[in-house]
Amino acid sequence: MNRNTTWLFKMAWRDAKASRVRLLLFMASIILGIAAVVSIQLFSANLKDNIKLQSKALMGADFIIDTRQAPTARAQAIIDSLVPDASEVNFVSMVAFPKNGGTKLVKVRGLEGDFPFYGKMDTQPSSAASTYQGLNGALVDATLMLQFNVKPGDSIKVGELTIPILGALKAIPGSTAISTSVAPPIVIPLQLIEETGLLQFGSRKEYQYFYKTEESLDLELLEKQLQPELELENADLDTHTSTSRRLGRRYDNVAKFLNLAAFIALLLGCIGIASSVHIYIKEKLSAIAVLKCLGASRLQSFLIFLIQIAGIGIVGGLIGALIGIGVQELFPYFLKDFLPFSVEISISAQPIIIGVFLGLFMSVLFALLPLLRTWYVSPLEVLRVDEQATQEPLKVRIVVFSAILAFLVLFSFWLLNDILYAFGFVLATLITFAVLAGIALLSINGIRKFFPKNWSFTTRQSLLNLFRPNNQTVVLVVAIGLGTFLISTLYFTKGILLAKTEIEQSSDNANIIILDVQSEQREAVEEQIRSNGLPIVSNIPLVTMRMHKIKGNLVNELRQDSTNQIRRWILNHEFRTTYRDSLINSEEIEEGTWTAQLKPNEPIVISISDNLAKDAQIGIGDELVFNVQGVLMETTVGSIRTVDWSQLQPNFTIVFPKGVLEQAPQFNVISTRVKDEASSAALQRDLVSKFPNVSIIDLRQVYTIVEDILDKVSWVINFMAFFSIITGIIVLIGSVRTSKYQRIKESVLLRTLGAKNTQILQISAFEYLFLGLLGSLVGILLALLGSLSLALLVFKEPFVPSGIPFLVFLPGITVLVLAIGLSNIRTVLNSSPLEVLRRGV
Repeated sequence: MNRNTTWLFKMAWRDAKASRVRLLLFMASIILGIAAVVSIQLFSANLKDNIKLQSKALMGADFIIDTRQAPTARAQAIIDSLVPDASEVNFVSMVAFPKNGGTKLVKVRGLEGDFPFYGKMDTQPSSAASTYQGLNGALVDATLMLQFNVKPGDSIKVGELTIPILGALKAIPGSTAISTSVAPPIVIPLQLIEETGLLQFGSRKEYQYFYKTEESLDLELLEKQLQPELELENADLDTHTSTSRRLGRRYDNVAKFLNLAAFIALLLGCIGIASSVHIYIKEKLSAIAVLKCLGASRLQSFLIFLIQIAGIGIVGGLIGALIGIGVQELFPYFLKDFLPFSVEISISAQPIIIGVFLGLFMSVLFALLPLLRTWYVSPLEVLRVDEQATQEPLKVRIVVFSAILAFLVLFSFWLLNDILYAFGFVLATLITFAVLAGIALLSINGIRKFFPKNWSFTTRQSLLNLFRPNNQTVVLVVAIGLGTFLISTLYFTKGILLAKTEIEQSSDNANIIILDVQSEQREAVEEQIRSNGLPIVSNIPLVTMRMHKIKGNLVNELRQDSTNQIRRWILNHEFRTTYRDSLINSEEIEEGTWTAQLKPNEPIVISISDNLAKDAQIGIGDELVFNVQGVLMETTVGSIRTVDWSQLQPNFTIVFPKGVLEQAPQFNVISTRVKDEASSAALQRDLVSKFPNVSIIDLRQVYTIVEDILDKVSWVINFMAFFSIITGIIVLIGSVRTSKYQRIKESVLLRTLGAKNTQILQISAFEYLFLGLLGSLVGILLALLGSLSLALLVFKEPFVPSGIPFLVFLPGITVLVLAIGLSNIRTVLNSSPLEVLRRGV
C-alpha cells in the first residue's frame, strides 16, 4: 500500500471517528435492512433443505399409490405388479374407551407390512411398534391416552370391534401437529378393519400401498409413466420427491409475505442510507472545499468519503447478518405447528457473505449521488457552501438513478421470485414518489397563491419557510410520505393475510358437526340430539356422484386427451353434492340466476362454485352429465357462486335445487350447538354408543387450535413488521435531520434580529407540523389504495382497512417529525448566535 493510499485511509478513519454520532443513523439503516433479509432468507433456505432431506421420513416410503375407493381391476394389477411392501386402509371415525365412556374423533389406520421404511413409528413401549400386528392390538395417540386416562392394557372400541391397547403412539409418518390435534391417529392391524363394520356406503376411506425401492430407480420417470394410467382408474402415485415440492409450495404464501416485509425493510434502509449520507456530505462540503484549497484532488476528496461509506457498509452488513442469524433461530419455534417436522438450523458462511456484500453494495450505491457532490464541489464554495452549491451533471444523476432502479428490480425479483411482482412493487414505489412530489409542489404553490397575510408573524414566517429558496419541502414530504407509505402498506397487507384465516363465532353458529349419518339413522340421530336438550342447527343431505360428460365430451375421453385444459382433479373427483332451496351465508351469486326448486320433469338447473367453473372451463348454460351411483343425470349450469371456503361449515362445489335428488342414495351431515365441554362429551358419548359409524367434529377444539396457530403466525408477521417500522422511523429521523443545516442558519439569523426563543419554537413547530401531517396523511392514503390493489389482484380477498394507521401512524409520525424538527434547533436556543456561528453550526 503506497503512501497516498495510506493517507486516504487515515483521513477516512479520522473523519469517521469525529463524526461517529452522525454516522450512527447510516449504520442503523444498514443493520436493520440486512438483518431482515438475512434472517428470512436463511430460514427459507433451511426450510427447503430440511424438506428435501426429510421427504422420505415424512412419507415413510419412496412412493405411495393411493385411491379413495377400492382399486379397480386395472389399478390393482398395476399395484400388484410393483409388489407393495406394505398397505393401509384409513378413515376418520369415532372411537370409545370402555374404561371411562370417553369418545373421540380419530383417524383409524389399518396397516399391514413393515411400514414405515424411513423414519420411525415412535411408541411407548418401543416394542409395541413391531408387535401390534401379531398380537392384534392397537396403538393409540399418546396425547389422546393422557386426555382419557387410559394405559397399555386397557381397551378401545372401534365401531363393533373392541381390542386391547398395546402402546402409546408418539409419532408416525403422515401425521402433523394440526391433523393429530383434530383427529389423532389410531393404528390397528389391517386384517381387523372389516370387523369394525365402519366401511359402509358413503364412508370416506383411503387405500394406500407403500413401496421401498433401490436408490437407482428414477422416481420422476416412474411417476411420469404410471400417473396417467392410474388417473384413468381414479388412483394416484405420489413420490417422496413430489411430496418435497408440494411441501415447499405449501409455505409459499407465508414466505412471500415475509419476503415482501424484508424487501420493504431493505428499501426503507436504502432510503435511510441516502438520507443519512446526504446530511453527512452536506455538512462536510465546507471541509472538502478547504481540502481542495490545500491541494487535494477531486479523486482524493471523493475516495476519502467513499472509503468511509464502504467501510461502514461492510461493518453494518456484518452486524446485520449476525443479528439476522440470531433472529431466524426463533422462526422454527413459532412456525412449528405448520411444519410436519422439526427444522434443524444450520449456520454457514453464506449469509454472512451475503450480508457483507449487500451492506457494501447498498451503502455505496445509495450513497453515490450525495458522494458525487464531493467530486464537483469547487474550492470557491468554501465561501458559499449552502446557498448555490454546485450540482452534479444531469447525465451522472440519470446513470445513478438507473443503477438504483436496476438494483431494486433485481433484488426484489430475488426475494419475491416473481418478475411481475418485482416490477409491480418498484413501479408502485416510483408512482408513490411522483405523487408525493406532485402534492408537495401543489401545496407550495397553493400557499404562495393564497398566502394568509393577516395571520400572526410566527404563523406567516413558518408558511413562508415552505416556499423560500432551498426550502427542501419537496424532499421532506417525499421522504416522510414514502416511509409512511411503506410502513402502512405492510400493516394493511398483514391485516389482509390474517383476515383470510380469521375465525368468527356467534351464538347462532354450529360447533358440533355429525358426519356420515345414514338415511335410516337420520330421525333417530335428530331425536337423540333433541333429547340432550340441544337444537338442530342444520341437516344437510349429501349425494355422491362423478362427472360423466362435460359439455358433451365423455370424461373418460377427456382423461386420455393430453391437450385438454380441464384440471385433472375434476375428471377423477367423487363429488359430494347437496340440494336446497336457498343460499347460505358463505355463498354469493357471481353469475346467472339461483334456482330454488324444480317441478317434476323440468330440466335440471344446478349451481356450481367459481373455482369449479374456472378449473372445468364451464359457464352459464353449459351442460354436465353426472353419474349418480349408476344413474346418468343431465344438468345445465344455471348459476356460479363465490364460496368462502374459510368458514368452518359444510360448503359445496355443486348444489342442486330441491325436487331432484330426494330419492337418490344419500347420507346426512347434521349440526348442533353445545354450550360447554360437558354437553359436548355427553352428546358424543350417547351418539357413538348408538351409532358407531358416525363421525363427530367438535369445532370448539378446531377454533382453539387454529386460533393458537394464528397467534404464532401473527407473531412472526408482526415481528417482521416491527423490523420495517423501526427502520422506517430511523429513515424519518434522518430525513427530517436533512433540513437541520438550513434551519439552524435561519434560526440564528432570527435570533440576531431579536426574535425570542418562543417565537423561533413556534415558527419551527408550525412548519414541521405541516410537513409531518401532509407527508404522513398522503402516505397512508396511497398505502390504502395500494393495499386495496393487493387485496383484489394478488390475494383476491375483500379488503377491510384497519383504522390503526390513521389513529396511530398519522399522529405518531406527525409528532415524531415535530419532535425531531424542534431538536434540530436546540443548539440555537441554548447558545448565543455568535457561539453557534463560531462552531460552524
